[in-house]
Amino acid sequence: MTTPRVFIARHGETAWSLSGQHTSFTDLPLTANGEKRVAATSRAMVGKDRLIDPRHLLKVYVSPRLRAQRTFELLVGHEQQCGPERVVIDDRVQEWNYGDYEGLKTAQIRALRREKGIETGHEWDIWQDGCENGESPEEITRRLDEVIAEIHELHSQNQTAVRKDVMIVAHGHILRSFAMRWVRRPINENPALLLEAGAIGVLSYEHNNVDEPAILLGGAFIVPDDDENDDDGK
Repeated sequence: MTTPRVFIARHGETAWSLSGQHTSFTDLPLTANGEKRVAATSRAMVGKDRLIDPRHLLKVYVSPRLRAQRTFELLVGHEQQCGPERVVIDDRVQEWNYGDYEGLKTAQIRALRREKGIETGHEWDIWQDGCENGESPEEITRRLDEVIAEIHELHSQNQTAVRKDVMIVAHGHILRSFAMRWVRRPINENPALLLEAGAIGVLSYEHNNVDEPAILLGGAFIVPDDDENDDDGK
């Protein structure tokens, strides 16, 4: 069995990701620069001789937000080998619901909490405190653990010589949380993980074992097998 991977792709730049405003349900488009950068990432990283081979994508989870869907289109949507039957728009990978903090920067959120007299013994930290009238770390954990269990099952059922990867196209906080839960760590440990707008991270398994999920710190490009058709793709 070729060890499968999970690619976590954050949507491209928006006006609010650029300014540092928390964006969950506000449906902002990508900026022009965001579109250009995702298209450049696709040219460099997606194709049969690249890091991500669309033919080997067993399933793609995409957030319902338009910025994530547009990012998917720019990354792999034009690849005929990744058919629409493999792509699922899934609420479970939408961004952390920021509730009352939607559109605010971290400094503004902390100032608002001080005005309200919310005392926690530390400055606001989403990983520990969650969001007023939004989601808590426990709620995020529950929905992500469902997705992770589903992916583990998919990989367990597809132990073949052909690589069967999964991709998630979503958002910064939810994907950082996903990476922590993938390696079975609580997200309230304040993960020191970064994922730039438009960036792609890679998760996999140690020892080719689906019971040993791991973060893949460096992933090699894929060289097509000799018996794979060469006349299509990038």
